[in-house]
Amino acid sequence: MPGQEPEDHRRRLRTGGAAVRWLLVALLRGYRAVISPIYGEVCRYYPSCSAYALEAVRTHGSIKGSWLAVRRVARCHPWAAGGVDHVPPRSPRGADAADVTNELGA
Repeated sequence: MPGQEPEDHRRRLRTGGAAVRWLLVALLRGYRAVISPIYGEVCRYYPSCSAYALEAVRTHGSIKGSWLAVRRVARCHPWAAGGVDHVPPRSPRGADAADVTNELGA
């Protein structure tokens, strides 16, 4: 049928995404085990930026999780107020901004 991908192609895309996610998680865990202890607890936010990145990639996948992690690291600087900053929850598939706004009562 036009406009539909074959099942194999979709399976390969999912497998590729899982491999990238696994690689990112492994790199972040390595950073947390080796480099993070050298710096000590210097992050202004809770959880730390590396813990936030790990949770973001696990929750949202490699692309959106990486984007959330980059945004978080950009906010983490000496003049930041800091505080608690959790990874946003995953939105339901297919929900658009109007649906989310209606659910929040805005």
